[in-house]
Amino acid sequence: MSVYSNNNGPNTVASGNVSINDTRRIFNFGERVAKLAPQQSPFFVYLSRVAKKATDDPVFKFLEQRHQWQRRNFVCEANANMTATIVGAALTEDIIISAPYDEYGKIKSDCRPEFIKGGQVLAIKFDQGIKRIKIAEAAKSGSGLTFAGTNGTDGQVTIAAGSMTAIDAIASNDDISAGAKGQVIGTSWGEGTKAPEGWEDKMFDREGYCQIFKTAMNLFSGTAMATQYRGIKNEYQRVWQEKLMEHKMDIEQAMLFGVGSASAEALSTVPTRQSHGIVPYTEANGKVYNMSYASSGYDAFLDAMEDFFAPESGNSGNKLVLASRKVITYLNKLGNGSFLNNSVGASQYNLDVKSIPGAFGHQVTQVNTIYGNLHFVAEPLFRGPWEDYCCAVDMKNVAYRPLVGNGISRDTFIETNIQDNDEDGRRDQIITEAGLEISLPETHAVLKWS
Repeated sequence: MSVYSNNNGPNTVASGNVSINDTRRIFNFGERVAKLAPQQSPFFVYLSRVAKKATDDPVFKFLEQRHQWQRRNFVCEANANMTATIVGAALTEDIIISAPYDEYGKIKSDCRPEFIKGGQVLAIKFDQGIKRIKIAEAAKSGSGLTFAGTNGTDGQVTIAAGSMTAIDAIASNDDISAGAKGQVIGTSWGEGTKAPEGWEDKMFDREGYCQIFKTAMNLFSGTAMATQYRGIKNEYQRVWQEKLMEHKMDIEQAMLFGVGSASAEALSTVPTRQSHGIVPYTEANGKVYNMSYASSGYDAFLDAMEDFFAPESGNSGNKLVLASRKVITYLNKLGNGSFLNNSVGASQYNLDVKSIPGAFGHQVTQVNTIYGNLHFVAEPLFRGPWEDYCCAVDMKNVAYRPLVGNGISRDTFIETNIQDNDEDGRRDQIITEAGLEISLPETHAVLKWS
């Protein structure tokens, strides 16, 4: 049966001064549900308060941009035949290099470094130190630069010997070892010369899904609603409150652990979609670090942060870290071998660990490293198989995407009196249609402690 609404259309009724007992009304609860018991659903609270962005399509697409200027480093193949070269002279041996990421800027070995162009200055780690060379201004693909192979398999570029000159002198026994690293350190062009060849990274296309969440209560008969019960007098209101929390926790669970998918939208079937969850999505596409509760875990933690906060990954420098109670306990323990003692007890140059009140009702353990800041918040749902988990989330690269379009909002709303007209009783339901957008997954990480 249909549900009555006012002339403004569904889910546009302001609920501030309206009783939930009004007959057949639809109440927009999207802005208020996040405020219920914030300690029980920290991820949903932070998403709703600082990372909310509506979508007008239940299958929403978005693009990831990894800035090209941050990604012009490369890896060399071995060359044990380098000959002595003086400053300004042409090299006599080819140099073969590959990039550690693909055309989208995603980390992947053995890719073609399309950013190598004529007129560039390269710095390469030779066996006897860093040496600088210049690629000839006239060098281009097919003439001095040979691009070959498949990204992720055998992608590479060969820089012809005659297309390079030495800026630093190279000794006869100064070779390049396999895996030697290098990077572009600028360009150098003569007066009155022509424009160089251009290049660009590609933007990567990703897809997210809005999931429909529904929570309803059983039909309450008119008799049951009129009966005064022990404990809490109004049983209907008690159950209604519990169902609202159940609905909120369903969203929290999906945003944490859901695996994104969408069924085929054939005419004979009803499409069903599941939102991505931050934990499995990050395990599949982001960073994963194995940590230890032992005293050695402190050093491993610093090593992980050095990699995790790498600026070329697009990190913001601040992470919300959802952590199990077991990990939170470890972080705050005192005594020999504890994380806190290892962090602040031995040296003023180690980590700064302190507890501070959070902005949305949470107690936050703040860990300031030399690379960036981690804000640990207890996540009650990290229990059982996830009791040793942390998930570090870059809030600039996630978004809560409720479905809003054509003047209708599918953010959390309540339908009252959905029972049939001839039923002596009442039944309500809560509905949300929303999904989680996760971009630049390498800026998020799962930390597994053991």
